[in-house]
Amino acid sequence: MAELLYKLGVFAARRVWVVITAWVVVLALAVGGFLIGFKTLTSSFDIPGTASGAVTDELAAKLPDFSGASGTVVFTTRDGSALTATQREQISALVADGDDLPDVATINDPFASEAQRADQQKQLADGAAKITAGRAQLDAGQKQLDAGSAQLAAAQSQLDQARAQATTAGAPTDQLDAQQQQLDAQKAQLAAQQTKLDAGRTTLEQQSTKADLGAKLLALSDGISVVSKDGSTALVNVAFTVPRLELSESSKQAVIDHFESKKIDGADVSFSTDISQGVPQIFGVGEAAGLVFAAVVLLVMLGGLIAASLPIVTALVGVAIGVVGSLAFSGIVQMASVTPVLGVMLGLAVGIDYSLFIVNRHRKQLLQGAEVRESIGLSNGTAGNAVVFAGSTVIVALLALNVTGVPFLGLMGTVGAVCVAVAVLIAISLTPALLGLFGTKILNKRARGRIGHERHQPKPVRPMSTVRSIVTVLVSVVALLIVAIPALSMRVGLPDGSTEPAGSASYRAFTTTEKAFGAGANGPLLVTAALPAGLDDDQVLEKQVLVAQKIADQRDVVAVAPIAVSDDNRLAAFQVVPKEGPNSVSTDRLVRDLRSLPAVGGITLGVAGQAAINIDISESLANVLPLYLVVVVGLSLLIMILVFRSLLVPLIATGGFILSLFATYGAIVAVFQWGWFADALGIHGTGPILSFLPVILIGILFGLAMDYQLFLASGMREAYVHGASARVAVMQGLRAGRSVVTAAGLIMVSVFGGFIFSESTMIRSIGFGLAIGVLLDAFVVRMLLMPALMHLLGRSAWWLPRWLDRILPNVDVEGAALERRHHSVPVVGEAEHPDVRVGV
Repeated sequence: MAELLYKLGVFAARRVWVVITAWVVVLALAVGGFLIGFKTLTSSFDIPGTASGAVTDELAAKLPDFSGASGTVVFTTRDGSALTATQREQISALVADGDDLPDVATINDPFASEAQRADQQKQLADGAAKITAGRAQLDAGQKQLDAGSAQLAAAQSQLDQARAQATTAGAPTDQLDAQQQQLDAQKAQLAAQQTKLDAGRTTLEQQSTKADLGAKLLALSDGISVVSKDGSTALVNVAFTVPRLELSESSKQAVIDHFESKKIDGADVSFSTDISQGVPQIFGVGEAAGLVFAAVVLLVMLGGLIAASLPIVTALVGVAIGVVGSLAFSGIVQMASVTPVLGVMLGLAVGIDYSLFIVNRHRKQLLQGAEVRESIGLSNGTAGNAVVFAGSTVIVALLALNVTGVPFLGLMGTVGAVCVAVAVLIAISLTPALLGLFGTKILNKRARGRIGHERHQPKPVRPMSTVRSIVTVLVSVVALLIVAIPALSMRVGLPDGSTEPAGSASYRAFTTTEKAFGAGANGPLLVTAALPAGLDDDQVLEKQVLVAQKIADQRDVVAVAPIAVSDDNRLAAFQVVPKEGPNSVSTDRLVRDLRSLPAVGGITLGVAGQAAINIDISESLANVLPLYLVVVVGLSLLIMILVFRSLLVPLIATGGFILSLFATYGAIVAVFQWGWFADALGIHGTGPILSFLPVILIGILFGLAMDYQLFLASGMREAYVHGASARVAVMQGLRAGRSVVTAAGLIMVSVFGGFIFSESTMIRSIGFGLAIGVLLDAFVVRMLLMPALMHLLGRSAWWLPRWLDRILPNVDVEGAALERRHHSVPVVGEAEHPDVRVGV
């Protein structure tokens, strides 16, 4: 590999414009593919096979009007007064004119809904009054019938006595028979009236039972409203025809544009996250500031404007190709909006660092008097070789995200891996070409005057003291464990409106809705009930009341209302308003409680809605986290055993990675969940940690940690192999690699840190997690903890069973053999053997 990269570097230096033109063509193809293939990104997330997904599928089959995406438009007066009649008319007019919006199924007029509810209440009250009056009439009629029955009974008694006397006296009974016929006719008439009365009473009782059930449902739904009690706020519910994952940004924007098209005097309009959360800005002011800081680090390290700008230029080209090329496939695969942002983060960070390693190596060789093209070839074969290996570890770790079985997470990993792969290819081809283009101008004027006059003057190296090693290990481990403590209380979820930037439409909608209707109105649950077969409408009503009461009996339920029943009477849907918001502990518990309820009367419940979907996604990701961690840790051990030909070095490196990982988790929880230092970072709302962040951090930080490990430990190994004692070799390797690790770490922290100030809550947490993770791993684990542990291990750090040593291939990551073949001059500041410890 080193020899191949050497030849590639020399070719690029000789055929500068061929290489530059080739990359310009690749960039043009990527842009062309983007213009043709880019469709849309989604701001929603989903995982197949979840409980809420099954409920949504059932709704799509039987109640399609409730299976699509939905959102809320919030109107509120600026002074808190009740909406005037004119304002209500204007809102209703906007609702009426919105029926033809793309992908919109229905838009509910809040005032019509409230009027309908009032009519239902009035009808129930009127019906109760009529039932009471009907009962009174039936009671009066029954009283008359009872009196008539008593009279007929008395007449029958008299007639029976007369018949008995006539029979005893032998008198004729013809007259008595006629009277009996008249009496029987009156009895029959009275019986018919009684039957009619009984039928009327039965009907009345049925009506009364139905009315009682309706009144009970109405009472249980008390607390669900779309106009606030003070009349100052109204909610317009928008239902879409397509699922939330398929809802295009253009359809959401059409709703926003429609309801903002006509300003309503004295009232403001805002939109729930489901509507207003769009594709985040990929590159903003904060990201630019991070890039400027990286440029300053490069300028200080490389000492010249051309040398400092070259890694940034190549990184930007790589990002453009990787991200734009990936977006070209958004019309084929569903891509989350955060996916290209992750590609930009990784592409910039590793692209700058990978190019830096080659430029830095080339610069030092030029100062030693090396010929320009030969130096470029050697830099590409040594530093570039390590770049390929380092990039491969990051790529493998990112691609391993596909083993989680989570589609959007696997796609994020794949796009990130593509951007890293492009960064590697750019570093080993375009960077040598640009170095060849600039020649010795890569050095500043003063440095060019020193070419050939610098010589390698190795300084004596002393091993660190054992006491210092022990103290360093204890302090580092304890510090990381303390930082990791908040991770014990980590809660995961997806961001809601409360964590959006203050002043944004979604934040205003969330806070206004919470203030006017309660926290639970921001995250209503959609509960389905699978009903037994063969029920008529009256029986369905009974089941609805049974289910609604069962739901209402659960703790933290504010209100429950039936909203639909399928045509075959087999599926009923209910809206449930919890006590607290969608990311609260109580709502999480409520979802689980509802799902765990035993079947009652053959009825089983399912729970969907945004809160339930968030819970399912978070739970699924939490379940795959251990599996992914095992895969990554196992991969880490195998790679490092191969590279360092040691068992203990990989073990301590992996242990250090796990320590820094959990410390990173702790820092994220402290800031984004507990709110520590949140104001300083511009974070006004706290809540659960982004559900896929713990998993994505493992993949990215693992790859970066192994790069830094490669930098330092390979230098230690080379020094040890070339005769230095184990403990002296530790300090030689640390001294040789610390400057480039420091620069690379600062660049990565600055690039990732720039995304902390993004408007998107998701991007903020990802940027913060990557920045703090690199900071802890590079500067605490790799440059403090790992050298101290290796000092304590001494020679045993490099122990490897002979049988394993024989079967392992020789991986010359540093390209030392290449240097020997080409008789490279030693590089000032490197270890005794002229190798390069490169990677990030």
